[in-house]
Amino acid sequence: MIIQQCTKLTPQHWQLLLLADPERAAIQRYINSSTIFEARHKQALIAIIVLQPRNDRKLEIKNIAVHPHWRGQHVATRLLEFAQQYGRQHGYQKLLVGTGSTSFTQLYLYQKVGFRVVGIDRDFFVRNYRQPIYENRLRLRDMLILALPLVE
Repeated sequence: MIIQQCTKLTPQHWQLLLLADPERAAIQRYINSSTIFEARHKQALIAIIVLQPRNDRKLEIKNIAVHPHWRGQHVATRLLEFAQQYGRQHGYQKLLVGTGSTSFTQLYLYQKVGFRVVGIDRDFFVRNYRQPIYENRLRLRDMLILALPLVE
């Protein structure tokens, strides 16, 4: 698997982005101020991660998605390790990610690699998305904010 910067979004990239963030308008709000990386196996696009500086010390994962065929093969873990390495190389002290309170698989993954919950943005998904979002048969309302220190 090769992780490299993406300079042009194709329809395949958009398909991946929309797996993690269901509204194109929401993605448009952060995509132009972010750095996008793609993961490829041979020539196939298998995953994407979008990183956005919050300030000089904090870097946020705005989107991370793995093609369904490649799930369960540690691709997301490798992308998270890449984000940590990228953050350290660029002088960031903390890596942030926001995820839904009903996103159980994602919450497990983030905590498994060392992220800790540091906040809740109540009703984030109600305020920022036109249509209700359901995960695991639950209405998604709140965003959990997780952080991982990049310095020891």
